[in-house]
Amino acid sequence: MKHLTVEGRSIALDKDGFLANLDDWSLPVADALSIQEGIELSPEHVEILQTLRDFYAEFQLSPATRPLIKYTALKLGPEKGNSMHLNRLFNGTPAKLAAKLAGLPKPTNCI
Repeated sequence: MKHLTVEGRSIALDKDGFLANLDDWSLPVADALSIQEGIELSPEHVEILQTLRDFYAEFQLSPATRPLIKYTALKLGPEKGNSMHLNRLFNGTPAKLAAKLAGLPKPTNCI
């Protein structure tokens, strides 16, 4: 099992780099994960990550791209809930990468 050290804590990751324990998530953990992915988190990223965590709290699953886009549009408006915006923020893999950075399980339909 892989590990990530954040603020002196060892955070367990699965073989794909997702958090092994969802309760380990925090913004500093998201920052550390984003650095591994070559992304610098902006307030726009954090807003999407929080929205994704809200989705998970409501439905107990990580959304695929289409439900992520629909839910984001519903919660944040169509200018943020669209594929172009999400692809730009998350390097063309918004469902998988955003779920990873939000500390959620890999969406079931992602390779």
